[in-house]
Amino acid sequence: MKLCIKNGLVINPKTQMEKVTDIWVEDGKVSHIGSLDEVYDECIDASGKWVVPGLIDLHVHFRAPGFEHKEDIESGARAAAKGGFTTVCCMPNTNPVIDNECVVEYIHSMARKANGVNVLPIGAITKGQEGESLADIGKMKEHGICALSEDGKTVMDSGLMKKALSYAKPFGLVTMSHTEDRTLTGGAMNAGENAQLFGIKGIPREAEEIIVARDILLAKYTGAKLHLCHISTEGSLEIIRFAKAQGVDVTAETAPHYFTLDDSILGDYDTNKKMSPPLRTKKDVEAMKRALVDGTIDVIATDHAPHHYDEKNVEFEKAPFGIVGLETSFSLSYTNLVKTGLLSKMSLINKMSTKPAEILGIEKGDLSVGKIADITIIDPEASYEITKETFAGKSKNSPFIGMQVEGEVTHTLVAGKIVYEK
Repeated sequence: MKLCIKNGLVINPKTQMEKVTDIWVEDGKVSHIGSLDEVYDECIDASGKWVVPGLIDLHVHFRAPGFEHKEDIESGARAAAKGGFTTVCCMPNTNPVIDNECVVEYIHSMARKANGVNVLPIGAITKGQEGESLADIGKMKEHGICALSEDGKTVMDSGLMKKALSYAKPFGLVTMSHTEDRTLTGGAMNAGENAQLFGIKGIPREAEEIIVARDILLAKYTGAKLHLCHISTEGSLEIIRFAKAQGVDVTAETAPHYFTLDDSILGDYDTNKKMSPPLRTKKDVEAMKRALVDGTIDVIATDHAPHHYDEKNVEFEKAPFGIVGLETSFSLSYTNLVKTGLLSKMSLINKMSTKPAEILGIEKGDLSVGKIADITIIDPEASYEITKETFAGKSKNSPFIGMQVEGEVTHTLVAGKIVYEK
């Protein structure tokens, strides 16, 4: 089948293309860019819209196996498609943990039954995420993991973390670090004036910054690829800047909530605003924006973490950490970064598609001829209110409900197949 996406603003960071033109898709790949005097089987009129490489999220929790009451592969893929994501990487803190080839194959099998969105499993660093011995990295790589992580926990044994980085290197795997020293946690929000005001035990910023510094040093001495998850503090950014200047092979992500919200909003004790790491201060929010502009932060990820309504409908201290984010990520990023003039269109798409693909080392995030036609079409003029009805996934635990945003995904295509259409 021959598909033509006509008259859209094609934005392709890989080639620095930004022009109004047509994209032709055949046999699941981009076959031509530009006008053609040929007959098509299907046409999408993208006039006034952006046509970009499919968005890629390096950090989601699809909860399967074991916690399907929160989310499963099918519902998570549905949420991803609605948010414009064609590829997502699911973290291993499931039950059983993604720490062996059998669970990796289970994720693949469930993904094949979903809507076509590429669901890439991330393998656990240690067996059972118990932090005692390495999981079988080679077997998991053989069966298709895209990275290693202990997300949800931290490998507290520095020697074991160094060994993990060393093992990951020859397999070409990036190791994603959950940046939180567990000996310093135990609170429910950012430690500081607002925690004292609201009477909630705080989580200090040094819990994040200590692990950021440690894992950067381990990456330096092993020469391994390190990716730092959910960066939230100004201090972490200073350490990452220094590491990059020293040539350490490190990349970092943040999530939309860390550059849009701060801990002053927690006075209503809304558990949908509780996440790990917690919302920080206004100063940290401004620092995060600067880091997105200067490249200290390479990637915008969601840390999509669904929870059932009943689990969040408890006292703030007792509620689980985490919020959903796939369906609001682009709109929040566009509204707060592009519409405000902080980032260009090209830079935003790079951070949400091309750069994540480069970090993983996969052939995506590129709309060049011959590449797989993973494509997202966006209406930058659309404005809408985020409501509970907005969400296609199982859970609705979002701090952004009621917020007005701009920029809406209208189509998501995976290998040329439409998996979401507004």
